[in-house]
Amino acid sequence: MDISAVGLGAIIVLVFLFLQIPVFASLLAGSVTYFMLTPNIPTQIIAQRVISGIESIPLLAVPFFVCAGVFMNYSGVTKRVMEFCEILMGRTSGGLAQVNVLLSTLMGGLSGSNLADAAMQAKMLVPEMEKKGFSKEFSSVVTASSAMITPLIPPGIAMIIYGSIANVSIGRLFIAGIGPGILLCVSMMILVSVISKKRGYKPARETRVTPKELISGLGTAALPLFLPVIIIGGIRLGIFTPTEAGAVAIIYSLILGAVYREMKFSHIITGLKETITSTASIMLIVGAASAFAWVLTREQIPQQMTGLIVSMISNKYVFLIAVNIFLIFVGMFIEGNAAMIVLVPLLAPVAVEYGVNEIQFAMIFIFNMAVGCLTPPMGTLMFVTCGITKCKIKNFIKEAIPFYILLLICLMLLTFVPVFSTGLVDLIY
Repeated sequence: MDISAVGLGAIIVLVFLFLQIPVFASLLAGSVTYFMLTPNIPTQIIAQRVISGIESIPLLAVPFFVCAGVFMNYSGVTKRVMEFCEILMGRTSGGLAQVNVLLSTLMGGLSGSNLADAAMQAKMLVPEMEKKGFSKEFSSVVTASSAMITPLIPPGIAMIIYGSIANVSIGRLFIAGIGPGILLCVSMMILVSVISKKRGYKPARETRVTPKELISGLGTAALPLFLPVIIIGGIRLGIFTPTEAGAVAIIYSLILGAVYREMKFSHIITGLKETITSTASIMLIVGAASAFAWVLTREQIPQQMTGLIVSMISNKYVFLIAVNIFLIFVGMFIEGNAAMIVLVPLLAPVAVEYGVNEIQFAMIFIFNMAVGCLTPPMGTLMFVTCGITKCKIKNFIKEAIPFYILLLICLMLLTFVPVFSTGLVDLIY
């Protein structure tokens, strides 16, 4: 066992990440350092581990759902779902801000990508919100914060990666994500309403919604909103696996494109290119992190960490609080998928030792990584949204303080009230 080689490799990974070197290159650098300093290990194992890390059948769902989400944006789905959200939330306090939150919740089940959601809504909704009197900072924060709901609502890419790493049912994770997603949606709507009333932000519309408008809006958005039902229902009934559900989602998005007559052949080609680039970036991180995770496993770091933590902490709730603090800190500096691939093999076995439900722990982990997307200095959602809306980062952070407090409250509820994560899973399964 060569702990010094592992330690140096880990230090190099952290230093490279702080220097903003690409995540996959940072992880590979740490792995290569270990192999160079450890004798009698063939260097070709690095390549083998990278390749084997992405040769997972469940990971096939990643390009499928990414592709389906891209096609949804080209098929006119987003516009129709947004119009339906405006009908539902137009007269509430905060109007378009409430539409923003609800749209993220509904589109989370269609796009599966929080960055894509944030970018799309920053372009579509923020300019309209500013015209209605909302400040640029508030509009940007609502857009970025609501995009956090996307990884929680099925079919989130984070759930697929977590399930493939921890050997947890992806179908159960999909269902489990609905509870935290709705919790975050409702609590965020309440916060938006309170802030909007305090600042005098007016509703998007003054007139009451007529039954005819409601039925018309629902009819327009019904087909896209039916996709999560098809996915979860098909998986639960055993019609297809979560991986095959991704292929079903692609076919369904193409059907919607034909029905709405907005998707052109050029859109399909562009969508395939976007899918390839997005999937390649994810898989590079997965492969590199798989090699580094192999190093940690070979040196029995997970077992040692489990023994150390169990000997120091006797209460599972104290353990969960410590894990939350640790994951929030990690999420501030390391990309979520990379952190998941490295840390899940370390922390999931420890959680099992404390008797924490594997589904609940998965939701806690994924929620923490989502929070990291919104917090400086590595907050990808923050940078993507501010890059489009031209909002200053310091103004964004100041405006986001109430939302950070809200996220902390929701995290505590997920940690200490398991029913938010496991209730639907227990009911359906």
